[in-house]
Amino acid sequence: MTNRLQNKHILVTGASAGFGEAIARAFAAQGAHLELWARRLDRLQALEAEIEKSSQVEVNVQQVDVRDRDQVHAAAAAVLKRDRPVDVLVNNAGLASGFDPIHEGNVDDWETMIDTNLKGLLYVTREILPTMVARNAGHVINIGSVAGYWIYPKGNVYNATKYAVRALTEAMSVDMFGTNVRISSVDPGAANTEFSQVRLRDVERANKLYEGYQPLKAEDVADAVVYVANTPPHVMITKLVLTPTAQRSPTMIDRK
Repeated sequence: MTNRLQNKHILVTGASAGFGEAIARAFAAQGAHLELWARRLDRLQALEAEIEKSSQVEVNVQQVDVRDRDQVHAAAAAVLKRDRPVDVLVNNAGLASGFDPIHEGNVDDWETMIDTNLKGLLYVTREILPTMVARNAGHVINIGSVAGYWIYPKGNVYNATKYAVRALTEAMSVDMFGTNVRISSVDPGAANTEFSQVRLRDVERANKLYEGYQPLKAEDVADAVVYVANTPPHVMITKLVLTPTAQRSPTMIDRK
């Protein structure tokens, strides 16, 4: 496959673990230069050192909580001062918090998900997308979820945020009509990362979710993101949904 990502400039949010960390490594393997944002600076710095040791790419890291507009604005300003523009923005920062029926839900959990999954994506996109429009080039890839296509019990607010990401992705694409700026989403199903540990606040319970079948790995999602980003400029993959072979809906998983 032709490598169109060599020397491109990639911004990945939520890059300290899970999908974001794997996405960063996958782009570095293609020779792309990286801007990595996350809340956990120590993890970002360890990833930065690892990638720079194994790859001939430039890596810049910043401690950013995408829920904080001022942090996002300052971090974006630092990125945009660099000589190279952002070619690909991967809006990966996101989480699920809590797993309760709606009438027993924790409002703090709701606000965390809305602020991260929805408002954070908007804050980052609002800073970076205008530079792509001005250049008439660039690609925004939003990490969504099958939870944005099918609801499931106790998913409620998380489902709502991922449905919103799906709607925003489609709306962004329509707003980019007449430009060469591409808008895509990569929407994974069950994947064994820190996601469920964060959601359930119980490592043992989270691990049981992945017993009896082969879930997606973070690297599988990273491969999909790189594939979407690497398509020729005249090709736009609007949505890429991937699930484990054992999973046919959020609630249908064939456990052996």
